Amino acid sequence: MPLEGKTVLLGITGGIAAYKAADYSKKIRALGARVIPVMTRHATEFVSPITFAALTGEKVYTDLFCVEGAETIPHIELAGSADLFLVLPATANIIAKAANGLADDFLSTLLLAFSGPALFSPSMNPAMYAHPATQANIERLKTLDYRVIEPEIGETACGDRGRGRLPEWSVVREAILKATTPQTLRGMNVLVSAGPTKEYLDPVRYISNRSSGVMGYAMAMVAFRRGARVTLVSGSVSIPYPPGIKPCSVETAGEMEDIIGRLSPDAHVIIMTAAVADYTLAARADQKIKKDTSELRLDLVRTNDILSQLVRSRKGGQIIVGFCAETQDLKAQAIKKIRLKGADLLIANDVSQPDAGFDVPNNRVLIVSAGGDVEALPLLHKEEVGERVWDRIQDLLPQDNY
Repeated sequence: MPLEGKTVLLGITGGIAAYKAADYSKKIRALGARVIPVMTRHATEFVSPITFAALTGEKVYTDLFCVEGAETIPHIELAGSADLFLVLPATANIIAKAANGLADDFLSTLLLAFSGPALFSPSMNPAMYAHPATQANIERLKTLDYRVIEPEIGETACGDRGRGRLPEWSVVREAILKATTPQTLRGMNVLVSAGPTKEYLDPVRYISNRSSGVMGYAMAMVAFRRGARVTLVSGSVSIPYPPGIKPCSVETAGEMEDIIGRLSPDAHVIIMTAAVADYTLAARADQKIKKDTSELRLDLVRTNDILSQLVRSRKGGQIIVGFCAETQDLKAQAIKKIRLKGADLLIANDVSQPDAGFDVPNNRVLIVSAGGDVEALPLLHKEEVGERVWDRIQDLLPQDNY
């Protein structure tokens, strides 16, 4: 679990989205973290402290002058024991207090005593969020090295529509994981390809493959969490682009080749996870092909090998990683391919296995080096595979390059 052994202080303030904080507290705990709730008096008007105590298994802190435990000075003790402070929902009031160093209750006093990474997730009426005072306070928070998760646009509890909604869990999750991950790729530009391509027969039909894009998206997310600037070039998939990552959508192998070619010169690391079609139609029909005959023969031609092109045109110090899917002789095929293509690493997986590869959250891969060394990873969640692969990539990076 990514937050195993870490402690998260969860500050809940007096907004209607406090009910979502209860759900998110459970989800943070599921990531492996110990979650300690800290509530303002107004927050307890929306959700009972008993709720957070039950969901986190921890004491809920509400009173700065509580006699119980006073001898330990709780706000100092907690500040020194936690890895992350998440204020969610963050009202205009707590944002103003934190921006100006005010400390008149347990939560705001704890914020001043805490020296680790702190995240604010604003949630309020759109007019309140857009008010110049609130925006000035948010900018002030950023100058104090607090991090702010931008609220979403939508209908708020009061019925108004605009920016002010608490972000969905997927956005908050990524912000938490980035805040608790060492920024070992800060300053790096990373280019990742993912998903399948579609090679059209006519305006209706196409040839494609079973790639879901999940492995490529995991590689992009791990790089972003480690501090890289990430561009993700993706074929058509059913999963959303990860927050914080620059998206580029393509359909065909030709489109993938063009955009990767344009973006590659600026990348320090290129990860070719996409399942690019090996063949495309020699000619695409302008109209839908009719079933007038008992047989249909297609004239296919090879597409260009993007990975090989990248290796041939690479700039000095650039790291290039390929992925391949096989159904037999995995190790032999992987060693053959890395020697043929010249990548720095090749990640190979056997997609014939029912518990790994396509349509499942897990993968079992071989990491093959340019010299032919092979490391076999056990069955892991694809995000954990991404972590392991990025550890190997970082071993190859010149330390003075970023």
